[in-house]
Amino acid sequence: MIKLKKIPYGVSNFKKLILDDSLYIDKTYFIELLESKHNFLSFLRPRRFGKSLFISTLQYYYDEYYKNDFEAIFKDTYIGKNPTKLKSSYKVLFLEFSGIETTSIETIYDDFSSKIDTLLRTYLDRYEYDINLFEIIKNKKSPQKKIEAFFEIVKDDKIYLLIDEYDNFANSILGNSLDTFKEVLGKGGFVRSFYEVIKTATQTGVVDKMFLTGVTQITMDSMTSGFNIIEDITKDEDFNELAGFTLKETKKVLKYIFAQCERIDKEKLVNEMIKLYNGYKFSIDAKEKVFNSTMVMFFVKKFDTKRCKFPRELLDTNVASDYRKIMQLFSIGDTEDNYKVLKELIDTNQTTATLKSKIEFDKGFYRDDFVTLLYSMGFITIKDISLHRTIFTIPNYTIKTLYFEYFRMELEKRNQIKFNTIEIENAITELALNKNLELFQKEVKNVINLLSNRDYMKFEEKHLKVILLTILNMTTFYYIKSEAEYNNNYPDIMLLKQEPFEVKFQYLFELKWVKKGLNKRKGDWEKKKEEGISQIKRYKQLKDIKNLKNLYSYLIISDGNGLEVIEVE
Repeated sequence: MIKLKKIPYGVSNFKKLILDDSLYIDKTYFIELLESKHNFLSFLRPRRFGKSLFISTLQYYYDEYYKNDFEAIFKDTYIGKNPTKLKSSYKVLFLEFSGIETTSIETIYDDFSSKIDTLLRTYLDRYEYDINLFEIIKNKKSPQKKIEAFFEIVKDDKIYLLIDEYDNFANSILGNSLDTFKEVLGKGGFVRSFYEVIKTATQTGVVDKMFLTGVTQITMDSMTSGFNIIEDITKDEDFNELAGFTLKETKKVLKYIFAQCERIDKEKLVNEMIKLYNGYKFSIDAKEKVFNSTMVMFFVKKFDTKRCKFPRELLDTNVASDYRKIMQLFSIGDTEDNYKVLKELIDTNQTTATLKSKIEFDKGFYRDDFVTLLYSMGFITIKDISLHRTIFTIPNYTIKTLYFEYFRMELEKRNQIKFNTIEIENAITELALNKNLELFQKEVKNVINLLSNRDYMKFEEKHLKVILLTILNMTTFYYIKSEAEYNNNYPDIMLLKQEPFEVKFQYLFELKWVKKGLNKRKGDWEKKKEEGISQIKRYKQLKDIKNLKNLYSYLIISDGNGLEVIEVE
């Protein structure tokens, strides 16, 4: 029997992962490439892409403290077989800023100071400094003074500074209050003053190299004049695949499943993974898209190898929670303009904007800034280029479901309504198991009546589609396709079977909207109906649609008052 390695979901300590004989996708060849770059680098990626594991890899590779462990840790890796001259040659100062409470400026300050004390104490203990020296640091009143005292104590060291998730708490502050963000990170703020000391340490030589990770550029942009020593490799084509998995790497991980489920359709499983977790491109010039590595590991860890079935949950609740917290940033700037961008993404699956190299709040926060922020957080990714504008798209189905959750909450808040979650779930269950559209039609009509009465002058067919998609995405047992391309035909909505759920019926919905007032003219409603039925009949002749089992087709037509659902044979 083949011995399988452990699946290291959530493990960000490189040494632990290797010594526990866990599955590892080798990214160490990037170390060689990093050394050819500037000494002070920043690398930004969305949450849960493996940044912390890579920065841990750098720590164990460069830290002289782990010199005797080098062979055991790196022997099976690329860099272990091709070491550089700098291996095991630094003292490493590791800083990370998770867990900082952001309820007030006072708590931010206290937690930040306490965090700095802990991290600097770890360094002094590791390299066996006199314990009394730490008291000098601890007695300093501000983070700025603490780090100044530290660099004075270690001035003869050669330090590799690693900063993980540098903007972790800053993004939380920004989601709560732009004013607080400016006060903490803007000119005169204590975080900016802290980083100014680090800048000085790079100039004096005590900090010889630095690698910094995070999610968005906003914090860096706010500190630019005080911390302008960094070369950003985030959009560098050579580092597109540093975080996340390529298709080839994902297939290596899936071998864990293939070894235990020999009869599984390998090609189908790979295609499902692409649909769920792939699609990210972080450099305009990159040739390959990457998968969210944490989501891939979650899927493999939760895969039911006894029955060879998909996990019932395709997104870890912790990951979903992370993204929901980041969604607080959607409230920055003009919320109406942001809402229009979100609606466009849900309706068309893409949007176009100029990708900003810098976001400066002092100069305002506009549509291009918001789209750039969505891109940095992983909610959209690069699809194509049109002159100086970038075309962005939602990377995969998993992220799209989060959009719909947020959009539903926005609909409820903006229109002071509440979706009846239980009734909607029951209605879609009836669709899936009994081909019963009665409850579904009732719930759709209720929502349309509420929304169209508030904004009927602007209501049109695309709004009807967005509402239906929002309702349908409240369950997980259908894979929902919106205007998917079938030989240059684009059905409005397809409800298709989603592993591992045993739904009996699949659906094709075509939507038509009749503007209020127009349907009073004789034939307008009937004209829309005939048009929709004709489209559905054309779709049903297409090979890929014709081959779908238990597929039923319906035209849904409404004017905000009436709603008619017609089955098309």
